[in-house]
Amino acid sequence: MKITKLLVANRGEIAVRIFRTCRRLGIATVAVYSDADRAAMHVREADEAVHIGAAPAGESYLRVEAILQAAAQTGADAVHPGYGFLSENAAFAEAVLAAGLAWVGPPPAAIRSMGPKDEAKRIAEDAGIPVLPGYRDEAQDILTLTKAAETVGYPLLIKAVAGGGGRGIRQVSRAADLEAELTSAVREAEASFGDGRVMLEKLVERPRHIEVQVFGDSQGNVVHLFERDCSLQRRRQKVIEEAPAPGMPEAVRKAMTDAAVKLARSVGYQGAGTVEFIVDGSRPLALDTFWFLEMNTRLQVEHPVTEAITGTDLVEWQIIVASGGKLPLKQKDIRLNGHAFEARICAEDPAEGFRPGAGLILEFGLLEEPDGETLRWDAGFQSGDRVPSNYDSMIAKLIVHGETRGAALKHLTDTLAHTQLAGVPSNAGFLRRCALSGEFAGGTHHVNWIGENLDTLAAVPDAHRAASLSAVATLLLDDEGAVSPWDLHDGFRLNAGPCRTVLLAADGAARLIEADTPLTDDTPFPLVTDLTPRRYAVTTGGDTFLVTVPEYTADADAALGGDVVKAPMPGKVISVLAAPGAAVIRGDTLAVLEAMKMEHALTAPRDGIIEAVHAKAGQQVADGDVLVMLVEE
Repeated sequence: MKITKLLVANRGEIAVRIFRTCRRLGIATVAVYSDADRAAMHVREADEAVHIGAAPAGESYLRVEAILQAAAQTGADAVHPGYGFLSENAAFAEAVLAAGLAWVGPPPAAIRSMGPKDEAKRIAEDAGIPVLPGYRDEAQDILTLTKAAETVGYPLLIKAVAGGGGRGIRQVSRAADLEAELTSAVREAEASFGDGRVMLEKLVERPRHIEVQVFGDSQGNVVHLFERDCSLQRRRQKVIEEAPAPGMPEAVRKAMTDAAVKLARSVGYQGAGTVEFIVDGSRPLALDTFWFLEMNTRLQVEHPVTEAITGTDLVEWQIIVASGGKLPLKQKDIRLNGHAFEARICAEDPAEGFRPGAGLILEFGLLEEPDGETLRWDAGFQSGDRVPSNYDSMIAKLIVHGETRGAALKHLTDTLAHTQLAGVPSNAGFLRRCALSGEFAGGTHHVNWIGENLDTLAAVPDAHRAASLSAVATLLLDDEGAVSPWDLHDGFRLNAGPCRTVLLAADGAARLIEADTPLTDDTPFPLVTDLTPRRYAVTTGGDTFLVTVPEYTADADAALGGDVVKAPMPGKVISVLAAPGAAVIRGDTLAVLEAMKMEHALTAPRDGIIEAVHAKAGQQVADGDVLVMLVEE
């Protein structure tokens, strides 16, 4: 069947990315959205959009009936699940097909066979593909698992059979810890997947994660599009991916890709899929250093690096296959060209345990304009959008391509240095520090490497903060346009050397900052963006700082007393303690604002009576918004 209108049962950057291919192919698009995403970028990018429920995913993006109803309402003839949510749900795929719609994904039977990790490993073993020693039988009692653990040997991993996204996994180094870790893993698996079954697997202590992109069609053709290395992970979540894998000998590549294609053929696979392997990173890649891990029956987050090195559009391939067509290329025609990296840009704070952030994006983007070839920007948000707290923290992907790994890596680190995300936390600086490390540059990193070096990687360098503040001070003291000596900011002092300083606030504290401070050798130049006349977003080395010029008139008004309490900066109202008609004394806390990762108490400017309260807990407010008014004296 020819697909003419495609509904994407997803949100954020993957929905926007799918729409981009549809637009090029002349296919109409339908977005679905929750209460939290009413004004989201993917809603704006679609030809049509349908509301499907409340903010929690269980009440919107996981509602099969609501998604099918949206397809019927808009006349869509196909559904693309993206990744996450319902993308690997065989029952959803069956429901889509039963409704007479094209399913842009693998057959439900293939999803089912590869879904449970234990069953997938049994299929791989039957196909002659190497699998790590472990326990994958049905019995789940503690005695059976204890005996199995002794046979597998320590250290080992407990893995949820229905797991994904790093959940339901525990590492056990000694027998004394097994029962407690089993209890914890089962509890998490039941909460996350509704299935508490686990399996045991021998632990590879310095593991690399290498995966092969496979593609099949309904005519029985199956090809691979080479491999990706996804070893840079934190808490088993991928951080930076690349293609091809560094240090990959051609003989090992052939063995690994042949195994992936063989597995896909054994389950009659159609569409995009990824066969993942665990690799012993303690020694060079060889024929006996890799083992089958699992198969993801969907398009992967990191698919752009494969597109970059093969010159393909994998979403277009998915649509062709879902329409009943043949794969666009045969194996001999798929060529590997250069090297590519993808960095996942997340609204999270690495220095605070990767705490996700939500709120208004004040500024978001790159210094360099993406060209779609050497630099690609797959974003699901723009400046002025709000990041909801209900979903994954990834909001964009930065993809670079170069002739060599070294050239691509330099492009990645240079671009990350000025990837600006202001208003919500950003991990861009953390990503750049990872990419600049000697281990990553040398390809010797492994899955546990970030955890072993987290303190260094997560810490924001003092030099980046100092350079950002000095850049604003230099900007404010710029003498361009001065018409007389009295207009100059030359720092002239009688009987003393010149002093060019300005009072600036950042990180919740105000202090005198000196202009024209020289940069250290390894500090990139700061990127300064004016947000308001008194507020700047400054990005140095990927770390973004909100810098404010104190408002002296407001400070003076407060000192003399006044009738209003304003938000001193954009933020979220945490609590309101004022009530109309209440008597207050100067200094009483009337509201608490969360901004710049700190709580700020907003106090009464004088003794008086509250006339009106214009704020409520949970409200996002802008710089200068009036929150509380006192009765005029």
